[in-house]
Amino acid sequence: MAFAGTNISLFQPDITQKLTERIDDLKQKIATWGKRIRRFTERSRRFNQNRLFQSDQKRLYKSLERPKVCGAGQGPDQADIIAFWRGLWSEPVNHSEGPWMEVVASQGASVTPMDPITITPEDVDEAVRKVPNWKSPGLEGLHHYWL
Repeated sequence: MAFAGTNISLFQPDITQKLTERIDDLKQKIATWGKRIRRFTERSRRFNQNRLFQSDQKRLYKSLERPKVCGAGQGPDQADIIAFWRGLWSEPVNHSEGPWMEVVASQGASVTPMDPITITPEDVDEAVRKVPNWKSPGLEGLHHYWL
C-alpha cells in the first residue's frame, strides 16, 4: 500500500485517475473546513459585537472605526497651503449665467426675508437630552452622536 488508509497502490493500472480523485476529495475537504472556520469566525464576531452593543455602545463604535492611516513623512508647510488656496480662491472667475438665473432672481425678489434665528446652548441641550446615542434620526430629524 502506497497510501495508508486507502486502497491505492502504485502498481494499479489507473493510479493517475485514483490519485487525482483522492487529491480532489482532499481539496474539497479542505475547502469545506475553511468555510466552516470562516462561518464560525463571522458568527463569533457578530455575537461579540451584539454583546458589546448591549453593554457599551461607545466602545463598540470606537472599535468599528478604522485606524487612521498616516502618510510617510511631514505634511506640507502652512505657507504652501495658504499660497495654494489663495491662488484658487482669490482669482476672479466669470461664470456663464443663463437667462434662467434672471427668472429665479425675479421670483425670489418678492419673498420676504426670514428673521434671524439664534440657537443657544440651552436649545441644543433640550433637543438632545432624550435622544439615544448613535441611533437613526427620529421625528425631530436629529442624528445623535456622542456629543
